[in-house]
Amino acid sequence: MKRILVPTDFSAYAEDALKAAAQIAKKNNSEIFLLHMLELPHQMSDAVTGGSSIPEVMLFMEKAQEMFEKIKERSYLKDIPITETVQFEKAFDGIITFSKKNKIDLIVMGSHGTSGLEEMLIGSNTEKIVRHSEIPVLVIKKNKDNFKTDSIVFASDFSKEAKKPFKKLVKFAAIFDSHLHLVMICTPNSFKTTIVAEKIMKDFVSDFEIKKYNTHIYNDANIEKGILNFTNSINGDIITMCTHNRTALSHFFNGSISEDLVNHANKPVLAFKIQK
Repeated sequence: MKRILVPTDFSAYAEDALKAAAQIAKKNNSEIFLLHMLELPHQMSDAVTGGSSIPEVMLFMEKAQEMFEKIKERSYLKDIPITETVQFEKAFDGIITFSKKNKIDLIVMGSHGTSGLEEMLIGSNTEKIVRHSEIPVLVIKKNKDNFKTDSIVFASDFSKEAKKPFKKLVKFAAIFDSHLHLVMICTPNSFKTTIVAEKIMKDFVSDFEIKKYNTHIYNDANIEKGILNFTNSINGDIITMCTHNRTALSHFFNGSISEDLVNHANKPVLAFKIQK
């Protein structure tokens, strides 16, 4: 994860995401890309596309550059390579396009904002970023003083398709020397006996070299509650999950579970896309 994208609307929540990205960057000698999206009225967009410069557009650009200069002076960004960009595009489209064009390895986003990011990270727009991003997305929750990585929860059905994204998680955990807690949530609608669940997880883990980990079976009324309650019970620092294009998550998750998890969890959520 050498190239980290942090979309920003210059809010406090966006800065929380930047602080987390800075910790990752320092651990992994990464570069940070700061991206500010300007969604202009139609007539202004036409002027920009046509190569014209109008006072309003120039003012927005100048203000964004001023904010970037102030941000780069933050002590927690010392010695980290920073590239800043202002882009005229809708938030969702701009982030996806930018990440592909610049070969980004990780997107780090704040959970709330005061403008574009607030709308983008609540409801269906959260799912759009998490579901459609080809690269991992880390959502940093509000009111977090620091980004802790000691204990990482990975909830899954531990199927074959989860192995590729889990491999990325193992590398991420190795950077921070994190302890992985692998948990299978058993519900009335997805019940497995202890013997069956333990064998599935044992077979899954056998394909990986993991320094520190434990496997768990946790019973709850539904998957979302199980993940949240288990994470709280062990005081986990990060919740990780696998996403899929056709639904919110693979068959282990369905409906709006990923959206609810991102919005309701009081912990950072790291999503890895399942690749075909």
